Amino acid sequence: MNRKNTALLIIDMINRMDFEGAKDLYENTIEIIEPIKNLKRAAKQKDIPVIYVNDNFGMWKENHNQLIDYCLEGMGKEWIETLRPEKDEYFIFKPKHSGFYGTQLKLLLEDLNVDHLILTGIAGDMCVLFTAKDTYLEGYSLWVPQNCMASEEQFYNNAALHIIHRLTQCDITEFKGQLP
Repeated sequence: MNRKNTALLIIDMINRMDFEGAKDLYENTIEIIEPIKNLKRAAKQKDIPVIYVNDNFGMWKENHNQLIDYCLEGMGKEWIETLRPEKDEYFIFKPKHSGFYGTQLKLLLEDLNVDHLILTGIAGDMCVLFTAKDTYLEGYSLWVPQNCMASEEQFYNNAALHIIHRLTQCDITEFKGQLP
């Protein structure tokens, strides 16, 4: 992995968790917080850009700090504080499941000269899956560490990982503390 052309995407981890199925997603997300935190730390040590791609929850006029404050009032408060974006990181609002659909993500990646993405986050069987599909269609290579993705149900999370791997031939091995 060439750090000069790689970016880490953290998908929908800034989340109020106030929807049907949120309790199950919350329980499964707890397990991926530490691996994502460690992956983010490893990426920053190698000067890999960190990009948050997040639902806007209908907050079209607010900035990302206002969205974070809003989400801190929900169940995900603990991990939001742990994974809160830092000043040198990017934050992109998305209106739908894919991080590419209706966003400036592709333009940012072009500006950063990125051609390889590491995808992490929730919901694995929706937003990470859709972003992985578009990542592949846009011509980027990708890695989706299986211990950095969660869904409401483990069965669907595993199915999404299988689909991502089968369709894109990407690496889905766990993050084990160090980047290559």
